[in-house]
Amino acid sequence: MTERVSVNAGRLRADVALSGPPDGPPLVLLHGWPDSARTYNALLPTLHKEGWRTIVPSLCGYGQTHVERGPADAAPEDLGLDALALLSALNIERAALVGHDWGARAAYAAAFHAPERISACTTLSVGYDGLSGPDAPLTPAHAQNFWYQWWFATRHGEAALRRNPALLIRHIWQIWAVHPTGDAADHAIAAAQNPDWADATLSYYRVRWGEAEPSESAAAIRARMAQNPIISVPTLLLQGGADPCTPPELSAGKEHRFAGPYQREVLDGIGHFPQLEAPQAVLSAMLPFLAAHSPAQ
Repeated sequence: MTERVSVNAGRLRADVALSGPPDGPPLVLLHGWPDSARTYNALLPTLHKEGWRTIVPSLCGYGQTHVERGPADAAPEDLGLDALALLSALNIERAALVGHDWGARAAYAAAFHAPERISACTTLSVGYDGLSGPDAPLTPAHAQNFWYQWWFATRHGEAALRRNPALLIRHIWQIWAVHPTGDAADHAIAAAQNPDWADATLSYYRVRWGEAEPSESAAAIRARMAQNPIISVPTLLLQGGADPCTPPELSAGKEHRFAGPYQREVLDGIGHFPQLEAPQAVLSAMLPFLAAHSPAQ
């Protein structure tokens, strides 16, 4: 049975779905862009059977989550702080995290900033690679994959984003998913009806490439990461081998960024949405990792 709650979590009034055994170890699942909190639905029954209490919020700018204070800043560090604030709001001292796309970067930021509160991170599709800012060493091919991010830095791209988000979202799902994902694009479009969605999208990508200033909190975490970008939390990265957006080479060779246990698995033939395109493969890799690093230990 799923319980929907609305909680004050830092700057957000967060919409959260709680399900699974009430006394199970907590597992927070963070979705990506352009997506919705329903992206993990295929994983939840098995996670519950294995004893996990799942906590699935809508991120800043999505669904019924609303920004109560300040602008809709959505840099990964902002989203990571949101996740930590959610734990505090729910009186959870320590949890495991799962994050896809934006959620992956949020999980890395949370694990870096407060490792004592995160028992393990499972990240999907996005490596802890630091590929951002005007000096990022991207190839022309990789820059081509990120066309939408450059577009959002222009007035034309912003106008198109605000005018017809559904058109963009359907196009993204058509080009990023290698295997069928059911009605996931419809759920993503519904989640984007939030009045903060466009602002959050523009914030995330403009800050990423130095076209806008990060929030004060995000800037402080970035400064620490620049000095010592090492994550000590056990981390499992699951990467689609045929991902048209973030291909496997972008997440390869990052072992030196982890002081704790680190695993990376490439799922052959899978696109940008492993949790939807190959849920059983994701569960097969994730469950033993989570069991080995439960917050209850």
